Amino acid sequence: MTRAGSGRQRDTQRGNEGGARAGRRAPGQPSASLPPGLSAADLARAKAAAASLSGPDFDDDDWTAADGGGERDSLTDVPGGVRLQKVLAAAGVGSRRYCEELIGEGRVEVDGEVVRRFGARVDPQHQIIRVDGKRIPVREDLVYIALNKPAGVLTTMSDSRGRPTMADLLGDTAERLFHVGRLDLDTEGLMLLMNDGDLAHRLAHPRFGVPKTYLAEVSGPVPKDLGRQLITGVELEDGVASADRFRVVERLGTRALVEITLHEGRKHIVKRMLATAGHPVSRLVRTQVGPVTLGSLRPGTTRRLSTKEVGELYAAVGL
Repeated sequence: MTRAGSGRQRDTQRGNEGGARAGRRAPGQPSASLPPGLSAADLARAKAAAASLSGPDFDDDDWTAADGGGERDSLTDVPGGVRLQKVLAAAGVGSRRYCEELIGEGRVEVDGEVVRRFGARVDPQHQIIRVDGKRIPVREDLVYIALNKPAGVLTTMSDSRGRPTMADLLGDTAERLFHVGRLDLDTEGLMLLMNDGDLAHRLAHPRFGVPKTYLAEVSGPVPKDLGRQLITGVELEDGVASADRFRVVERLGTRALVEITLHEGRKHIVKRMLATAGHPVSRLVRTQVGPVTLGSLRPGTTRRLSTKEVGELYAAVGL
């Protein structure tokens, strides 16, 4: 090969290498080329559309492709309100995706109106929200607690004689809670406490007839017709009292464990009914109030009610 030929070959190689270096993109540098079929004008329009999806009225975490879609309704959005699916998810109904499904299926109401828009904005502090007809507790300031009251604890928040009260079991939350009804000093079991005054009042009022279930240890033997006698009604000094349901749980020789359900709220009503029927109570435990059960809750401890339980309590008293 001649010198001139070798020189031309070296120049060509250097040119190719230079071109390759020039074609490389520095890290972070945008590509100068566009995807096939996309013009510079198309790209500009896409960027403008993306920029519009921001601001105080748009929450990236909430947005879905169907946001604001679906069947329209006449519910007026609350300025500065919270998206409906976000409120439901925060209340424990389910994930946001599941809550969107509920909305899309027409199972969610706000102030009595079915809402199908995922993006509807509501005020959980003042609006009533229902799922499948049941009210959902969406106010974050409301507290609903189940307490297993031990024997020897007063159903009150304070006592001038220094005896144990429910406040001793509830700690810092005790001062702002209402207790639903009362239990005798020696009676154990389920107490409901909440700062929802309207619900607490209705649950305790006999007009709403919320059933309460008790386990009672009584003197035996228990005759087969005791249940019929209690359901038919027994005469007490302040009128006839009757049970809704009754069953014998266990027979213990000269004693028996029975379960009795009634919706009356008169003082010492269970003890007086069983004593009048000839079976005095030696131990009494309340195991259920409406839909809420004591379950495995240990004496002296508390738990928060679930969204489902609170919704069922609302339904039980017509709220």
